[in-house]
Amino acid sequence: MTPIATPGQTVGPFFHLGLSYDRDSELVPPGSPAAIVLRGRVLDGDGLGVPDALVEIWQARPDGTIAGEPGSLRRDGWTFTGFGRASTGPDGTYAFTTVAPGPTEPGRAAFLAVAVFARGLLNRLFTRAYLPGDTAALAADPLLSALPEHARRTLVAEADGQGFVFDIRLRGPAETVFLRYPGQRP
Repeated sequence: MTPIATPGQTVGPFFHLGLSYDRDSELVPPGSPAAIVLRGRVLDGDGLGVPDALVEIWQARPDGTIAGEPGSLRRDGWTFTGFGRASTGPDGTYAFTTVAPGPTEPGRAAFLAVAVFARGLLNRLFTRAYLPGDTAALAADPLLSALPEHARRTLVAEADGQGFVFDIRLRGPAETVFLRYPGQRP
């Protein structure tokens, strides 16, 4: 008998059943020295919050080095692993407590790598959240400089009184720029 292919499955929406863990969105404990909050909303094509999405971030340390310590799924309160995961709330909001990443190369802009899982997606989506501030580094960044201005804006978080806001728009006129990596399935 010849096996037949089965249809693809979309990711989600049951992330809270197996992908969340204690303090998953706390890369550093709240109130830590140099702690920042990165928050935002995952929005659909109509601008409505996606209530059952999952956002993951990976980032460098403040000095730009890449963390390689184990323990991302078992937070001990002091080891910075550079990884976090946050489920969205009923209105599509998410939040992380972390530290501002440093640039991984001299003259480059600092960013957080972001992945989004949500209902209706066949694969997770990848993007970047750049922090505002170093205008020269942002202007010289190879990815940002290759994009038109309106697309570039979708990758730069906005500073506010509590930290930074990075909304992720899955579709629509202000859709976030998503990335495809070599070998990644479309």
